[in-house]
Amino acid sequence: MSGVNNTMMQYFEWYLPSDSTLWNKLSKDSKHLENIGITHVWLPPAYKAAYGKEDVGYGVYDLYDLGEFDQKGSIPTKYGTKDEYINAIKVLKENNIKVLADIVLNHKMGADETEDVLAVQDDATNRNVSLTDAIPIRVWTKYTFPGRGDTYSNFKWNWTHFHGIDWDENTATAAIYKFYGKHWDEDVDKENGNYDYLMGADIDLNNYDVIKELENWGKWYLDTTKVDGFRLDAVKHIRSEFYPEWLSKLNNIVDKNLFSVGEYWSSNIEVIKSYIEKTQGCMSLFDVPLHYNFYRASISNGEFNMSQILDGTLVKTLPEKAITFVDNHDTEIGQALESWILDWFKPLAYSLILLRKDGLPCVFYGDYYGVPAKEVGSKKDILDLLLKIRKYYAYGEQNDYFNDSNIIGFIRKGDYDHPNSGLAVVMTDKNGGSIQMNVGENLANSIFYDCTGNLSEKVYVDNEGNGIFACKDGSVSVWIKEDFTNVKL
Repeated sequence: MSGVNNTMMQYFEWYLPSDSTLWNKLSKDSKHLENIGITHVWLPPAYKAAYGKEDVGYGVYDLYDLGEFDQKGSIPTKYGTKDEYINAIKVLKENNIKVLADIVLNHKMGADETEDVLAVQDDATNRNVSLTDAIPIRVWTKYTFPGRGDTYSNFKWNWTHFHGIDWDENTATAAIYKFYGKHWDEDVDKENGNYDYLMGADIDLNNYDVIKELENWGKWYLDTTKVDGFRLDAVKHIRSEFYPEWLSKLNNIVDKNLFSVGEYWSSNIEVIKSYIEKTQGCMSLFDVPLHYNFYRASISNGEFNMSQILDGTLVKTLPEKAITFVDNHDTEIGQALESWILDWFKPLAYSLILLRKDGLPCVFYGDYYGVPAKEVGSKKDILDLLLKIRKYYAYGEQNDYFNDSNIIGFIRKGDYDHPNSGLAVVMTDKNGGSIQMNVGENLANSIFYDCTGNLSEKVYVDNEGNGIFACKDGSVSVWIKEDFTNVKL
Protein backbone atom coordinates (compact mmCIF):
# COMPACT_ATOMS: atom_id res chain seq x y z
CA MET A 1 0.00 0.00 0.00
CA SER A 2 2.99 2.27 -0.63
CA GLY A 3 2.03 5.83 -1.42
CA VAL A 4 -1.60 5.34 -0.34
CA ASN A 5 -3.31 7.24 2.45
CA ASN A 6 -4.32 4.60 4.98
CA THR A 7 -7.97 4.82 6.02
CA MET A 8 -9.96 2.72 8.48
CA MET A 9 -13.63 1.86 8.63
CA GLN A 10 -15.48 0.73 11.75
CA TYR A 11 -17.69 -1.86 10.07
CA PHE A 12 -20.64 -1.98 12.49
CA GLU A 13 -22.94 0.18 14.57
CA TRP A 14 -24.83 -0.59 17.77
CA TYR A 15 -28.31 -1.02 16.32
CA LEU A 16 -27.64 -3.48 13.52
CA PRO A 17 -30.39 -6.11 13.27
CA SER A 18 -29.65 -9.38 15.07
CA ASP A 19 -29.89 -11.40 11.86
CA SER A 20 -26.36 -12.88 11.74
CA THR A 21 -25.70 -11.49 8.25
CA LEU A 22 -22.91 -8.92 8.76
CA TRP A 23 -19.98 -11.23 7.95
CA ASN A 24 -21.54 -12.25 4.64
CA LYS A 25 -22.42 -8.64 3.81
CA LEU A 26 -18.81 -7.67 4.52
CA SER A 27 -17.47 -10.37 2.21
CA LYS A 28 -19.59 -8.96 -0.62
CA ASP A 29 -18.65 -5.38 0.29
CA SER A 30 -14.88 -5.92 0.45
CA LYS A 31 -14.05 -4.97 -3.13
CA HIS A 32 -16.13 -1.82 -2.81
CA LEU A 33 -14.28 -0.89 0.39
CA GLU A 34 -10.95 -1.28 -1.36
CA ASN A 35 -12.17 0.83 -4.28
CA ILE A 36 -13.14 3.76 -2.05
CA GLY A 37 -9.74 3.70 -0.34
CA ILE A 38 -10.35 1.72 2.85
CA THR A 39 -7.11 0.02 3.93
CA HIS A 40 -8.08 -1.17 7.44
CA VAL A 41 -11.37 -2.53 8.77
CA TRP A 42 -12.27 -2.72 12.47
CA LEU A 43 -14.70 -5.58 13.05
CA PRO A 44 -17.02 -5.98 16.07
CA PRO A 45 -16.45 -8.58 18.82
CA ALA A 46 -16.76 -11.92 17.07
CA TYR A 47 -17.19 -14.27 20.05
CA LYS A 48 -20.26 -15.39 21.93
CA ALA A 49 -21.58 -12.88 24.45
CA ALA A 50 -24.08 -13.18 27.30
CA TYR A 51 -27.18 -12.67 25.14
CA GLY A 52 -26.11 -14.78 22.19
CA LYS A 53 -27.11 -13.44 18.78
CA GLU A 54 -28.94 -10.53 20.46
CA ASP A 55 -25.69 -9.22 21.95
CA VAL A 56 -23.49 -6.55 20.28
CA GLY A 57 -20.57 -8.49 21.73
CA TYR A 58 -19.15 -6.51 24.64
CA GLY A 59 -20.77 -8.66 27.33
CA VAL A 60 -18.19 -11.40 26.70
CA TYR A 61 -19.15 -14.96 27.58
CA ASP A 62 -16.83 -17.34 25.68
CA LEU A 63 -13.77 -16.02 23.82
CA TYR A 64 -13.37 -19.32 21.97
CA ASP A 65 -16.89 -19.46 20.52
CA LEU A 66 -16.80 -17.48 17.28
CA GLY A 67 -20.26 -18.64 16.28
CA GLU A 68 -19.53 -22.36 16.34
CA PHE A 69 -21.27 -23.77 19.42
CA ASP A 70 -24.87 -23.79 20.64
CA GLN A 71 -24.46 -21.45 23.60
CA LYS A 72 -26.58 -18.60 24.97
CA GLY A 73 -29.50 -19.53 22.76
CA SER A 74 -27.79 -19.58 19.38
CA ILE A 75 -24.94 -20.99 17.33
CA PRO A 76 -24.17 -17.82 15.35
CA THR A 77 -23.34 -14.50 16.98
CA LYS A 78 -25.18 -11.33 16.05
CA TYR A 79 -22.93 -11.13 13.00
CA GLY A 80 -22.79 -14.72 11.76
CA THR A 81 -20.92 -17.99 12.15
CA LYS A 82 -17.26 -18.75 12.68
CA ASP A 83 -16.81 -19.93 9.09
CA GLU A 84 -18.44 -16.74 7.77
CA TYR A 85 -16.21 -14.60 9.98
CA ILE A 86 -13.01 -16.33 8.86
CA ASN A 87 -14.12 -16.11 5.23
CA ALA A 88 -14.84 -12.38 5.55
CA ILE A 89 -11.32 -11.81 6.91
CA LYS A 90 -9.87 -13.86 4.04
CA VAL A 91 -11.79 -11.85 1.43
CA LEU A 92 -10.78 -8.54 3.02
CA LYS A 93 -7.12 -9.52 2.93
CA GLU A 94 -7.47 -10.60 -0.70
CA ASN A 95 -8.62 -7.04 -1.34
CA ASN A 96 -5.55 -5.58 0.40
CA ILE A 97 -7.44 -4.58 3.54
CA LYS A 98 -5.97 -5.22 6.98
CA VAL A 99 -8.31 -6.50 9.68
CA LEU A 100 -8.54 -5.42 13.32
CA ALA A 101 -10.46 -7.64 15.74
CA ASP A 102 -12.33 -6.00 18.62
CA ILE A 103 -11.30 -7.76 21.82
CA VAL A 104 -12.65 -7.35 25.36
CA LEU A 105 -10.40 -8.66 28.12
CA ASN A 106 -11.68 -6.55 31.01
CA HIS A 107 -14.74 -8.54 32.07
CA LYS A 108 -17.00 -11.53 31.49
CA MET A 109 -20.79 -11.87 31.67
CA GLY A 110 -23.42 -14.59 31.44
CA ALA A 111 -21.80 -17.13 33.82
CA ASP A 112 -23.13 -20.70 33.90
CA GLU A 113 -23.26 -21.16 37.69
CA THR A 114 -23.12 -19.22 40.96
CA GLU A 115 -20.64 -19.43 43.84
CA ASP A 116 -20.80 -18.32 47.47
CA VAL A 117 -18.00 -15.90 48.36
CA LEU A 118 -17.04 -13.25 50.86
CA ALA A 119 -16.92 -9.69 49.54
CA VAL A 120 -16.69 -6.08 50.62
CA GLN A 121 -19.10 -3.51 49.21
CA ASP A 122 -17.30 -0.44 47.89
CA ASP A 123 -18.67 3.04 47.31
CA ALA A 124 -19.77 3.19 43.65
CA THR A 125 -18.47 6.75 43.28
CA ASN A 126 -15.20 6.15 45.17
CA ARG A 127 -14.01 2.54 44.96
CA ASN A 128 -11.22 3.34 47.42
CA VAL A 129 -13.83 3.55 50.19
CA SER A 130 -15.41 0.36 51.61
CA LEU A 131 -18.94 0.57 52.94
CA THR A 132 -19.03 -2.82 54.71
CA ASP A 133 -16.85 -5.45 56.27
CA ALA A 134 -16.61 -8.81 54.52
CA ILE A 135 -20.12 -10.19 53.90
CA PRO A 136 -21.32 -13.42 52.26
CA ILE A 137 -22.81 -13.01 48.76
CA ARG A 138 -23.72 -15.33 45.90
CA VAL A 139 -22.18 -14.44 42.54
CA TRP A 140 -22.33 -15.53 38.92
CA THR A 141 -18.65 -16.38 38.38
CA LYS A 142 -18.47 -20.02 37.22
CA TYR A 143 -17.90 -20.37 33.49
CA THR A 144 -17.95 -24.02 32.44
CA PHE A 145 -19.01 -23.59 28.79
CA PRO A 146 -21.27 -26.65 28.58
CA GLY A 147 -21.92 -26.06 24.88
CA ARG A 148 -18.23 -26.05 23.98
CA GLY A 149 -16.80 -28.37 26.61
CA ASP A 150 -13.02 -28.57 26.44
CA THR A 151 -12.70 -27.78 22.72
CA TYR A 152 -9.75 -25.40 22.17
CA SER A 153 -9.27 -24.92 25.94
CA ASN A 154 -10.15 -26.77 29.16
CA PHE A 155 -9.83 -23.63 31.27
CA LYS A 156 -12.87 -23.06 33.50
CA TRP A 157 -13.35 -19.71 35.21
CA ASN A 158 -14.32 -19.27 38.87
CA TRP A 159 -14.42 -16.41 41.37
CA THR A 160 -10.67 -16.55 42.03
CA HIS A 161 -10.10 -15.34 38.46
CA PHE A 162 -11.98 -12.09 39.11
CA HIS A 163 -11.62 -9.00 41.32
CA GLY A 164 -15.29 -8.38 41.91
CA ILE A 165 -18.81 -8.11 40.54
CA ASP A 166 -21.90 -5.87 40.63
CA TRP A 167 -24.65 -8.30 41.72
CA ASP A 168 -25.50 -10.37 44.79
CA GLU A 169 -27.90 -13.14 43.81
CA ASN A 170 -28.82 -13.84 47.44
CA THR A 171 -30.32 -10.42 48.06
CA ALA A 172 -30.90 -9.35 44.43
CA THR A 173 -28.77 -6.29 45.16
CA ALA A 174 -26.81 -4.29 42.59
CA ALA A 175 -23.65 -2.81 44.10
CA ILE A 176 -19.87 -2.78 43.61
CA TYR A 177 -18.58 -5.87 45.40
CA LYS A 178 -14.83 -6.52 45.75
CA PHE A 179 -14.01 -10.12 46.62
CA TYR A 180 -12.42 -10.59 50.03
CA GLY A 181 -8.63 -10.83 49.76
CA LYS A 182 -8.62 -9.04 46.38
CA HIS A 183 -7.83 -5.43 45.52
CA TRP A 184 -8.57 -3.26 42.53
CA ASP A 185 -5.57 -2.66 40.29
CA GLU A 186 -3.92 0.67 41.06
CA ASP A 187 -2.55 1.64 37.66
CA VAL A 188 -5.92 2.41 36.06
CA ASP A 189 -7.98 5.52 35.37
CA LYS A 190 -8.74 7.52 38.54
CA GLU A 191 -12.38 8.23 37.78
CA ASN A 192 -14.56 7.01 40.68
CA GLY A 193 -11.40 6.93 42.75
CA ASN A 194 -10.34 3.77 40.93
CA TYR A 195 -11.92 2.69 37.64
CA ASP A 196 -10.69 -0.89 37.50
CA TYR A 197 -14.26 -2.14 37.79
CA LEU A 198 -16.49 -1.42 34.78
CA MET A 199 -19.13 -4.14 34.46
CA GLY A 200 -19.90 -7.84 34.86
CA ALA A 201 -17.27 -10.01 36.55
CA ASP A 202 -14.07 -7.95 36.54
CA ILE A 203 -11.15 -10.10 35.34
CA ASP A 204 -8.13 -10.26 37.65
CA LEU A 205 -5.26 -9.54 35.29
CA ASN A 206 -2.72 -10.19 38.04
CA ASN A 207 -3.77 -13.83 38.30
CA TYR A 208 -1.07 -16.04 36.76
CA ASP A 209 -3.53 -18.63 35.46
CA VAL A 210 -5.65 -15.92 33.84
CA ILE A 211 -2.65 -14.32 32.14
CA LYS A 212 -1.48 -17.67 30.75
CA GLU A 213 -4.97 -18.49 29.51
CA LEU A 214 -5.28 -15.12 27.75
CA GLU A 215 -1.88 -15.62 26.14
CA ASN A 216 -2.98 -19.06 24.92
CA TRP A 217 -6.24 -17.61 23.66
CA GLY A 218 -4.44 -14.79 21.85
CA LYS A 219 -2.22 -17.27 20.02
CA TRP A 220 -5.24 -19.43 19.15
CA TYR A 221 -7.19 -16.42 17.92
CA LEU A 222 -4.40 -15.21 15.66
CA ASP A 223 -3.79 -18.72 14.30
CA THR A 224 -7.49 -19.26 13.70
CA THR A 225 -8.56 -15.93 12.23
CA LYS A 226 -5.36 -14.49 10.70
CA VAL A 227 -6.31 -10.95 11.75
CA ASP A 228 -3.66 -8.23 11.50
CA GLY A 229 -4.21 -6.61 14.86
CA PHE A 230 -6.65 -5.58 17.56
CA ARG A 231 -8.99 -2.87 18.70
CA LEU A 232 -8.56 -3.06 22.48
CA ASP A 233 -11.70 -2.27 24.44
CA ALA A 234 -11.86 -0.33 27.73
CA VAL A 235 -8.10 -0.02 28.27
CA LYS A 236 -8.56 2.66 30.98
CA HIS A 237 -10.02 -0.08 33.22
CA ILE A 238 -7.04 -2.43 32.78
CA ARG A 239 -3.69 -2.06 34.55
CA SER A 240 -1.35 -0.30 32.18
CA GLU A 241 1.35 -2.97 32.45
CA PHE A 242 -0.87 -5.69 30.99
CA TYR A 243 -1.08 -4.84 27.30
CA PRO A 244 2.63 -4.10 26.68
CA GLU A 245 3.43 -7.55 28.10
CA TRP A 246 0.56 -9.37 26.37
CA LEU A 247 1.12 -7.77 22.96
CA SER A 248 4.89 -8.31 23.18
CA LYS A 249 4.40 -12.03 23.70
CA LEU A 250 1.96 -12.26 20.80
CA ASN A 251 4.30 -10.23 18.56
CA ASN A 252 7.06 -12.73 19.32
CA ILE A 253 4.77 -15.67 18.58
CA VAL A 254 3.67 -14.35 15.17
CA ASP A 255 7.05 -12.69 14.50
CA LYS A 256 5.55 -9.34 13.52
CA ASN A 257 4.25 -6.18 15.16
CA LEU A 258 0.50 -6.40 15.46
CA PHE A 259 -1.24 -3.11 14.79
CA SER A 260 -3.28 -2.33 17.90
CA VAL A 261 -5.63 0.54 18.74
CA GLY A 262 -6.78 1.20 22.28
CA GLU A 263 -10.02 2.78 23.46
CA TYR A 264 -9.13 5.09 26.35
CA TRP A 265 -12.28 7.14 26.79
CA SER A 266 -11.11 10.48 28.15
CA SER A 267 -11.25 14.00 26.80
CA ASN A 268 -8.15 14.94 28.82
CA ILE A 269 -5.10 14.91 26.56
CA GLU A 270 -2.70 14.76 29.52
CA VAL A 271 -4.33 11.54 30.76
CA ILE A 272 -4.08 10.05 27.27
CA LYS A 273 -0.43 11.08 26.88
CA SER A 274 0.36 9.55 30.27
CA TYR A 275 -1.23 6.25 29.23
CA ILE A 276 0.81 6.14 26.01
CA GLU A 277 3.97 6.68 28.05
CA LYS A 278 3.04 4.02 30.61
CA THR A 279 2.28 1.50 27.86
CA GLN A 280 5.55 2.29 26.06
CA GLY A 281 3.72 3.31 22.90
CA CYS A 282 2.59 -0.27 22.25
CA MET A 283 -0.71 0.91 20.75
CA SER A 284 -2.35 3.84 19.03
CA LEU A 285 -5.37 5.45 20.71
CA PHE A 286 -8.63 6.87 19.46
CA ASP A 287 -8.60 10.66 19.56
CA VAL A 288 -11.49 11.14 21.99
CA PRO A 289 -10.63 14.82 22.68
CA LEU A 290 -10.99 15.55 18.96
CA HIS A 291 -14.42 13.88 18.92
CA TYR A 292 -15.57 16.10 21.77
CA ASN A 293 -14.25 19.20 19.99
CA PHE A 294 -16.36 18.20 16.99
CA TYR A 295 -19.36 17.59 19.21
CA ARG A 296 -19.10 20.95 20.96
CA ALA A 297 -18.65 22.73 17.65
CA SER A 298 -21.72 21.02 16.19
CA ILE A 299 -24.01 22.08 19.05
CA SER A 300 -22.60 25.57 19.67
CA ASN A 301 -24.78 27.42 17.15
CA GLY A 302 -21.76 29.06 15.54
CA GLU A 303 -20.20 30.16 18.81
CA PHE A 304 -17.37 27.59 18.90
CA ASN A 305 -13.89 28.98 18.24
CA MET A 306 -12.99 27.04 15.10
CA SER A 307 -9.37 28.21 15.28
CA GLN A 308 -9.10 25.92 18.34
CA ILE A 309 -10.77 22.86 16.78
CA LEU A 310 -7.55 20.82 17.07
CA ASP A 311 -6.44 22.15 20.47
CA GLY A 312 -5.96 19.57 23.20
CA THR A 313 -6.21 16.66 20.75
CA LEU A 314 -4.04 13.61 20.23
CA VAL A 315 -3.66 14.27 16.51
CA LYS A 316 -2.08 17.64 17.33
CA THR A 317 0.00 16.38 20.26
CA LEU A 318 1.15 12.90 19.18
CA PRO A 319 -0.10 12.49 15.60
CA GLU A 320 1.73 9.20 15.05
CA LYS A 321 -0.44 7.59 17.77
CA ALA A 322 -3.78 9.17 16.81
CA ILE A 323 -6.74 7.34 15.33
CA THR A 324 -9.12 10.14 14.41
CA PHE A 325 -12.88 9.60 14.23
CA VAL A 326 -16.12 11.54 14.12
CA ASP A 327 -18.58 9.16 15.81
CA ASN A 328 -18.70 5.49 16.82
CA HIS A 329 -21.03 2.87 18.31
CA ASP A 330 -20.69 4.34 21.81
CA THR A 331 -21.49 7.94 20.82
CA GLU A 332 -24.64 6.99 18.92
CA ILE A 333 -28.05 8.29 19.95
CA GLY A 334 -29.26 6.38 23.00
CA GLN A 335 -25.88 5.03 24.07
CA ALA A 336 -24.06 5.61 27.37
CA LEU A 337 -21.52 7.97 25.81
CA GLU A 338 -24.03 9.67 23.50
CA SER A 339 -22.40 12.70 21.92
CA TRP A 340 -23.65 12.44 18.35
CA ILE A 341 -22.23 15.08 16.03
CA LEU A 342 -25.06 16.95 14.33
CA ASP A 343 -25.61 16.29 10.63
CA TRP A 344 -24.66 19.75 9.39
CA PHE A 345 -21.19 19.46 10.95
CA LYS A 346 -20.39 15.93 9.72
CA PRO A 347 -18.89 17.09 6.37
CA LEU A 348 -16.67 19.57 8.23
CA ALA A 349 -15.52 16.98 10.77
CA TYR A 350 -14.80 14.34 8.14
CA SER A 351 -12.88 16.89 6.04
CA LEU A 352 -10.71 17.56 9.09
CA ILE A 353 -9.81 13.89 9.54
CA LEU A 354 -9.79 12.64 5.92
CA LEU A 355 -8.05 15.47 4.09
CA ARG A 356 -5.29 16.33 6.56
CA LYS A 357 -1.91 14.61 6.77
CA ASP A 358 -1.88 13.57 10.44
CA GLY A 359 -3.59 10.67 12.15
CA LEU A 360 -5.20 7.53 10.78
CA PRO A 361 -8.88 8.42 10.16
CA CYS A 362 -11.70 6.00 10.92
CA VAL A 363 -15.01 6.22 9.04
CA PHE A 364 -18.04 5.05 11.02
CA TYR A 365 -20.41 2.48 9.50
CA GLY A 366 -23.36 4.38 10.96
CA ASP A 367 -22.32 7.51 9.07
CA TYR A 368 -21.61 5.68 5.82
CA TYR A 369 -24.64 3.36 5.76
CA GLY A 370 -26.97 5.17 8.17
CA VAL A 371 -28.66 4.02 11.37
CA PRO A 372 -32.21 3.00 10.38
CA ALA A 373 -33.16 2.11 13.96
CA LYS A 374 -32.67 5.76 14.93
CA GLU A 375 -33.85 7.21 11.61
CA VAL A 376 -30.36 8.47 10.87
CA GLY A 377 -29.70 8.74 7.15
CA SER A 378 -26.62 7.71 5.22
CA LYS A 379 -23.83 10.20 4.54
CA LYS A 380 -22.51 7.95 1.79
CA ASP A 381 -22.47 10.58 -0.96
CA ILE A 382 -20.34 13.13 0.87
CA LEU A 383 -18.15 10.41 2.41
CA ASP A 384 -17.54 8.78 -0.99
CA LEU A 385 -16.48 12.18 -2.31
CA LEU A 386 -14.16 12.92 0.62
CA LEU A 387 -12.69 9.41 0.49
CA LYS A 388 -11.98 9.81 -3.22
CA ILE A 389 -10.35 13.19 -2.61
CA ARG A 390 -8.25 11.60 0.14
CA LYS A 391 -7.24 8.74 -2.13
CA TYR A 392 -6.17 10.90 -5.07
CA TYR A 393 -5.54 14.46 -3.87
CA ALA A 394 -4.75 14.71 -0.13
CA TYR A 395 -0.96 14.59 -0.39
CA GLY A 396 2.02 16.80 0.19
CA GLU A 397 2.98 19.55 2.58
CA GLN A 398 0.20 21.02 4.70
CA ASN A 399 -0.25 24.62 5.81
CA ASP A 400 -2.99 25.80 8.15
CA TYR A 401 -4.94 29.06 8.10
CA PHE A 402 -6.59 28.85 11.51
CA ASN A 403 -6.66 32.60 12.19
CA ASP A 404 -10.37 33.30 12.57
CA SER A 405 -12.82 32.08 15.20
CA ASN A 406 -15.32 30.96 12.55
CA ILE A 407 -13.69 30.55 9.13
CA ILE A 408 -10.63 28.31 8.92
CA GLY A 409 -8.75 26.65 6.09
CA PHE A 410 -5.78 24.51 5.16
CA ILE A 411 -3.97 23.48 2.02
CA ARG A 412 -2.09 20.44 0.78
CA LYS A 413 0.55 21.13 -1.86
CA GLY A 414 0.41 17.74 -3.54
CA ASP A 415 3.33 15.52 -4.52
CA TYR A 416 4.92 14.11 -7.66
CA ASP A 417 3.66 10.57 -7.07
CA HIS A 418 0.01 11.65 -7.40
CA PRO A 419 -0.55 13.75 -10.54
CA ASN A 420 -2.45 17.00 -9.99
CA SER A 421 -2.74 16.26 -6.26
CA GLY A 422 -3.09 19.02 -3.73
CA LEU A 423 -6.14 20.88 -2.44
CA ALA A 424 -7.50 23.80 -0.47
CA VAL A 425 -10.17 23.40 2.20
CA VAL A 426 -12.26 26.20 3.72
CA MET A 427 -14.98 25.72 6.34
CA THR A 428 -17.06 27.71 8.79
CA ASP A 429 -19.42 27.00 11.65
CA LYS A 430 -21.22 30.31 11.07
CA ASN A 431 -21.33 32.80 8.19
CA GLY A 432 -19.62 32.03 4.93
CA GLY A 433 -16.60 33.90 3.68
CA SER A 434 -13.17 33.47 2.16
CA ILE A 435 -9.49 33.07 2.98
CA GLN A 436 -6.45 33.86 0.86
CA MET A 437 -4.20 30.81 0.90
CA ASN A 438 -1.07 29.75 -0.96
CA VAL A 439 -1.16 26.27 -2.53
CA GLY A 440 2.48 26.26 -3.61
CA GLU A 441 4.40 26.63 -6.84
CA ASN A 442 3.40 23.24 -8.26
CA LEU A 443 -0.24 24.34 -8.36
CA ALA A 444 0.45 27.95 -9.35
CA ASN A 445 -1.15 29.60 -12.36
CA SER A 446 -4.17 27.29 -12.45
CA ILE A 447 -7.92 27.22 -11.99
CA PHE A 448 -9.51 25.55 -8.94
CA TYR A 449 -13.12 24.49 -8.48
CA ASP A 450 -15.15 23.42 -5.45
CA CYS A 451 -15.64 19.70 -5.92
CA THR A 452 -18.32 19.56 -3.19
CA GLY A 453 -20.61 21.51 -5.52
CA ASN A 454 -21.43 23.99 -2.76
CA LEU A 455 -19.99 26.86 -4.81
CA SER A 456 -20.04 27.15 -8.59
CA GLU A 457 -17.53 29.98 -8.93
CA LYS A 458 -13.97 29.14 -9.96
CA VAL A 459 -10.80 30.37 -8.24
CA TYR A 460 -7.74 31.58 -10.12
CA VAL A 461 -4.43 30.74 -8.45
CA ASP A 462 -1.77 33.24 -9.47
CA ASN A 463 1.84 32.67 -10.50
CA GLU A 464 2.96 32.59 -6.88
CA GLY A 465 0.31 30.05 -5.83
CA ASN A 466 -2.06 32.49 -4.12
CA GLY A 467 -5.82 32.13 -4.37
CA ILE A 468 -8.90 33.35 -2.51
CA PHE A 469 -10.97 30.33 -1.50
CA ALA A 470 -14.49 30.57 -0.10
CA CYS A 471 -17.25 28.57 1.56
CA LYS A 472 -20.95 29.08 2.28
CA ASP A 473 -22.62 29.45 5.68
CA GLY A 474 -22.09 26.45 8.00
CA SER A 475 -20.36 24.36 5.37
CA VAL A 476 -17.09 23.15 3.88
CA SER A 477 -15.73 23.61 0.37
CA VAL A 478 -12.90 21.54 -1.04
CA TRP A 479 -11.03 23.13 -3.91
CA ILE A 480 -8.94 21.12 -6.39
CA LYS A 481 -7.21 21.89 -9.67
CA GLU A 482 -9.64 21.94 -12.59
CA ASP A 483 -7.52 20.40 -15.33
CA PHE A 484 -7.11 17.05 -13.63
CA THR A 485 -6.77 13.84 -15.64
CA ASN A 486 -6.45 11.05 -13.11
CA VAL A 487 -9.89 10.75 -11.54
CA LYS A 488 -13.47 11.81 -12.09
CA LEU A 489 -15.19 13.17 -8.98
